[in-house]
Amino acid sequence: MIVVVVVLLLAGLFFLTVSTVGLIRLPDFYSRAHAVGKSETLGAILILLGLAAHYGWGLLSLKIILIVFLVAITNPTGIHAINRASIGRGFDIWVREDDRAKARDPAGREEP
Repeated sequence: MIVVVVVLLLAGLFFLTVSTVGLIRLPDFYSRAHAVGKSETLGAILILLGLAAHYGWGLLSLKIILIVFLVAITNPTGIHAINRASIGRGFDIWVREDDRAKARDPAGREEP
């Protein structure tokens, strides 16, 4: 049982680390929110499941499982609501300069 606990905790730690790296490295608000929303939810769920497995069957594990369901529902919903609000406020999506030039002239012709 201890192997399962360690694997779940390490997997959760990995996804939380990926979430942190995504928050630091990605260029705009929407990319950062996507990275954090996905990997942070999975990391938190894996860590909570590791804790539930560590404590075995009992009332405490039942409470942790209920928290897992709450996190699984509220984290993606919260990220979605934040992204919708940012769209309403007019935050622009980051686009590379090369892509902006292609959007202005899809044929790839040079401007005179």
